Amino acid sequence: MSDIPLDPTAITTFADGDPDENPWVLGAPQPEALQVVPWSTLWADQFEQQRMLLQAALGNIALGIEHVGSTAVPGLPAKPVLDIDLLVADPADEAAWLPPLQALGYVLTIREPSWYQHRMLRLDVPRVNLHVFAPGCAEHIRHCLFRDWLRSHEDDRRRYAQAKQAALQGNANVQAYNRSKQDVVRGIYARLFAARGW
Repeated sequence: MSDIPLDPTAITTFADGDPDENPWVLGAPQPEALQVVPWSTLWADQFEQQRMLLQAALGNIALGIEHVGSTAVPGLPAKPVLDIDLLVADPADEAAWLPPLQALGYVLTIREPSWYQHRMLRLDVPRVNLHVFAPGCAEHIRHCLFRDWLRSHEDDRRRYAQAKQAALQGNANVQAYNRSKQDVVRGIYARLFAARGW
């Protein structure tokens, strides 16, 4: 991956944003029913359609568009929501990239200046969480490394699938579901980093 820095410390260090920062642009969302379904070839097709729409709308403003998350890993059960990372020169310069996305139906829902200047937009049909980062952002690099590792390591893919099913039990919202998986996710990252000598 060309955007991995010579010093990988930023990638192996999981940074937190400002806990006092309110990230919700439109207020905290209503809880959604959690659902994990078998992997579908439809997701790859939906991503390709969105990639083409995003590229056409943004032109050279889009410096990278990557399908990440579980829907990008063949064979891995997932929530039926595409995660897409969009790279732009400056996520804080919303005037440069937000209007074309709004014209496609995307809605800005999260703004986190203290955490990699992350923005997230939602699309309802198909369901997409579009994450906006700058090139070289450690979180984006981790997304791609994690995806690629799971694609090529069946044991960890199975381990992660089991963690997803376990996390569904008794967790009423996405935040609790994600917290329940965190130890398994960090363990996979540890093996991934060790394999690279980090």
